[in-house]
Amino acid sequence: MIEVRWDGPVVMIALARGTACNAVSIAGWERLCGAAAEVQGARVVLLRSDMTDIFSAGADIGEFAALQADPAARTRFRLAMRAGIEALAELPMPVIAAIDGGCFGAAVALVLAADLRIAGDGAQFAVTPARLGLGYPRQDVARLAAQVGRGRAGELLFTGEAIDADAAAQIGLVERRAPNAAAAAEALAERISANAPAAIRHLKRTLRGQDDQRLDEAFDAAFGGAELAEGLAAFHSRRRPVFG
Repeated sequence: MIEVRWDGPVVMIALARGTACNAVSIAGWERLCGAAAEVQGARVVLLRSDMTDIFSAGADIGEFAALQADPAARTRFRLAMRAGIEALAELPMPVIAAIDGGCFGAAVALVLAADLRIAGDGAQFAVTPARLGLGYPRQDVARLAAQVGRGRAGELLFTGEAIDADAAAQIGLVERRAPNAAAAAEALAERISANAPAAIRHLKRTLRGQDDQRLDEAFDAAFGGAELAEGLAAFHSRRRPVFG
């Protein structure tokens, strides 16, 4: 359903539920929390699908009939989805989402929890809950509006219409376009993972919480750290730095 695969300092969180178009069940959202816990030692995380024609259909609509009948199950669904998405968003290292194929409904909220998004040629995006008679979690609406602006977010939410990869790049829903998102994401992850891991984590924390004064202390402390020592040694030796 959701698998973790390591490749050196880069780790993949793969959506692997092809028989259901990678729809994420309640158990899948809960599994995502576990996957996030497993990748804490990575330098970069790739979020991608095992399929080329679909990233994810979103939340598992097959479970919605049970939610109609059981108020307690509705809360479990909302909390499980929230916990899974926030576990991804709170990872300390960069997370790159590679979107090849359709990305619909709650899957858009999932990729918005990543730091960078790359759309392949076949990518499509649609935020579809209004077509089913549902809203969208407030945290995910806020992320969508922060990413593309309030007006664009409203258009996506109110119409539920799909946009292609070029349109997604034009409005800023994704940061990059590539013929093959997975290949482009792997190349980007390699470049990031070659840099100083503690510095990269500090930069991510700074992007998320610029008013945190502890970031100033961490900035100062880095001048006495091993990463700067290696970086300077490599600079003076005209070689690539090797960060442990």
